[in-house]
Amino acid sequence: MVLRSEILVNKNVMPTAEQALPGRETPMSLPEFHHVFKDTPLLGPFFQNVDFAIFGLGCFWGAERRFWQREGVVSTVVGYAGGFTPNPTYEEVCSGLTGHTEVVLVVFDKDKVSYRELLAMFWELHNPTQGMRQGNDIGTQYRSAIYCTSPEQLEQAKASRDAYQAELSKAGFGEITTEIDQAPTVYFAEAYHQQYLAKNPDGYCGIGGTGVCLPPSLQGN
Repeated sequence: MVLRSEILVNKNVMPTAEQALPGRETPMSLPEFHHVFKDTPLLGPFFQNVDFAIFGLGCFWGAERRFWQREGVVSTVVGYAGGFTPNPTYEEVCSGLTGHTEVVLVVFDKDKVSYRELLAMFWELHNPTQGMRQGNDIGTQYRSAIYCTSPEQLEQAKASRDAYQAELSKAGFGEITTEIDQAPTVYFAEAYHQQYLAKNPDGYCGIGGTGVCLPPSLQGN
């Protein structure tokens, strides 16, 4: 039997469902409006022709900022996904005992930016070959992930991964470790995490890519 205290020693190990913290039924309380987009409801309703993308690429503070800066993005929300614990707290996720990775839910206007363009951003903003870490941030909560909201997104995500792997291999990088799957439940993070770097401009940002670009043919519509 593996004890929780033993798992805490190595945050690179995914807990099992039995080992995971129990969590709670009550979701986090969120602000009504996006801190950057002001009059835009954080979670809708949205009047544009929107779709949703879910990306995990390390610490969600810096990742969220890069996506809200992209033209065509309507709203962004940070949270936790891919684990077992319902409605976890940040401290619980940091313990390594929930199985979640930090993610950004990106709401985008399909008339202004495509999912393929967002995928290109995702790959180029981080190093997807690092397993359970991103730079100096170590643990399961920093693993790379794409959670897809439709079969079309899943197909595009896998195609872009294969194309990016070819470019990474040419540049001497290893195998992509990004988890690509249909979207699980996203549990939203605490209110203070939402648009954190807009509220704290000098706050920590761990975003850093490999310098390798996705082929132009896979960056457009």
